[in-house]
Amino acid sequence: MGHREDLLDGAKRCLLEKGFARTTARDIVRESGANLASIGYHYGSKDALLAEAYVALVEEQAERFDWDAGAAGTAPGSAERVRAVLRTVVDSLHRPDSIWHLSIEIIAMGDRLPEIRRNLAHAQREGGRGLASLLLGLPEDEIGDELTDSVGGLAMVLLTGVIAQHSLDPALTPTGDQIADGLFRLVARALPAEGR
Repeated sequence: MGHREDLLDGAKRCLLEKGFARTTARDIVRESGANLASIGYHYGSKDALLAEAYVALVEEQAERFDWDAGAAGTAPGSAERVRAVLRTVVDSLHRPDSIWHLSIEIIAMGDRLPEIRRNLAHAQREGGRGLASLLLGLPEDEIGDELTDSVGGLAMVLLTGVIAQHSLDPALTPTGDQIADGLFRLVARALPAEGR
């Protein structure tokens, strides 16, 4: 493994241990075994490195989602699939290896880091594309912009809201089943009104 990969792995460990704001460049160097100048050389800045490390952690978490949702044995696009995915997302907040608390910290810091914010916004949109693929049971390359912005956008809004609620009070965070029930009830009431 080269310095670039060592730095990324070290930054991921620092994020999990200290969070975004409390991680220093020296922490990353100490954790990775690389030298301080290599951060600027490979990533441009400590913040850019931490942003890339965060995206990598989210991608690793998403891979676990695919497996969990697939193991649930639900039909793609079904109410059972929606319920299973929401249950998996909410349950992941309670895992000891959960990385979602970092999302709130990064959202709060976004105004101070506009370049990082743009990169993370793009990553979030692609995360929505992945969730739409998972929910609908379509290959990700078949999820166009409309599905990304509608189904994926809704999934990301729900995910971000649940993460925020869990950060405020884990005991009051709705379960995946409660969120699904609320969503289905809302849709059931709205659909007859639209048909008139």
